[in-house]
Amino acid sequence: MSSFINEILHGISQNVELAPFFMCGLLLLAGFNLPISEDLMIFSAALLAINNPDHVYQLYAGVFLGAYLSDLICYGLGRHFGPKLWNVKLFSSMVSKKRVDQLANFYGKYGIITLIIGRFIPFGVRNGLFLTAGLTKMNFAVFALSDLLACIISSVTLFSFTYHFGDIALKYIKEGNKIIFTFFALGILAFYLRSRKKKKSL
Repeated sequence: MSSFINEILHGISQNVELAPFFMCGLLLLAGFNLPISEDLMIFSAALLAINNPDHVYQLYAGVFLGAYLSDLICYGLGRHFGPKLWNVKLFSSMVSKKRVDQLANFYGKYGIITLIIGRFIPFGVRNGLFLTAGLTKMNFAVFALSDLLACIISSVTLFSFTYHFGDIALKYIKEGNKIIFTFFALGILAFYLRSRKKKKSL
């Protein structure tokens, strides 16, 4: 799949006028949990913008809209289909029932901060957050507005950093993502251990 995406990106780079539409379309597919990297799309759009500064706003708009609408799609799938999604391998492998409880706890404790931090974490964490919001019936307006802010913060950060610093930025962004993911994973582990301890004490 990654080589196929790379071929598409190469084709897109040859047609910069259409690039925002193609990238937006690819990101919409990510909302259905297809393995299309949001980060890769944003990086590619920013690198393309370096050589085509007249299209910088169009390229950013394409990846931003694709990323945001993709989140709403994932939320909608969780809300509409509910637990039935665990019968679909594409989704059951992404977020287990236990993980939904853990993420729901994060939403309850930290609210919008969960989305803002979660949007910087790849490895399937993002879609897990959006799907959990739908599965737990989070208010749509609350989710849409919170995720809009989170998406603006993450996409502007990644796009502008890559646009201004080029390939060098990718190395630091990837390292930063790993650090954030590590802390997030430790938080989930702490929640799991605490829940297990409570069960034993009952």
